[in-house]
Amino acid sequence: MYICCDMKKIRCLSLLAAVLLAALPLRAQKLYFTQDEMPDMLRCLPAPPAEGSSEFDRDILRYMWGKIQREDKSRAAQAALDATWSLDTLAAIMSVPFGKAISKEATPEIYALLVDGISTIEQVRLKPKAFYSRKRPYVYFHEHSLTVWEENELSGEGSYPSGHTIRAWSAALLLSEVNPAACEALFARAYAAGESRVIAGAHWQSDVDASRLAASIAYGRLQSSCEYRKQVKRAKKEFSRL
Repeated sequence: MYICCDMKKIRCLSLLAAVLLAALPLRAQKLYFTQDEMPDMLRCLPAPPAEGSSEFDRDILRYMWGKIQREDKSRAAQAALDATWSLDTLAAIMSVPFGKAISKEATPEIYALLVDGISTIEQVRLKPKAFYSRKRPYVYFHEHSLTVWEENELSGEGSYPSGHTIRAWSAALLLSEVNPAACEALFARAYAAGESRVIAGAHWQSDVDASRLAASIAYGRLQSSCEYRKQVKRAKKEFSRL
């Protein structure tokens, strides 16, 4: 019974955070490249594991592992927080390992780098999601996920790859360029964010694994943008003044 009560609290807090963030004025995002200019993940990544394969068996085992992790109330709360589809929330989460609070008011250049960089990189998820239309774990097993409040939204897109993981891994890549000394903490937190999607039951482990690679490939493409390189310099200069 106490687990149900905790899950209700987690759900309420997550919904409250989403409402509060929705009330904030959104900053216009600037893409460094269009979707067509970014690497095609259908050419870069393998197809998701087929049923009956050893890779899919691993996915199932990891799904069962994730359900066990939900019994840890603090880890379940972290997975619920990581499910929030908001770049402002992600900026706040990554501020901790980054070592400085990131916001459009306090650190406008770092914030711009983070938001525009992630918005450009995450476009690479769209083609494989539409092409493979992979069932999510909780759908496959006819169960609810930990984050039941996002199920309706998730039902309209495929499971492979994980957009949340691409966002978190991209954040670690971008922020490590500004503050290399924090790279270990940044990637550890981004890795945990990917595992949160397995714990929530929203993604298979292979979705998450592919997403880290997808973000890294897209990040490589970002390096060829002159505007991006200029923004990195502005972000580094701002960081040096903090």
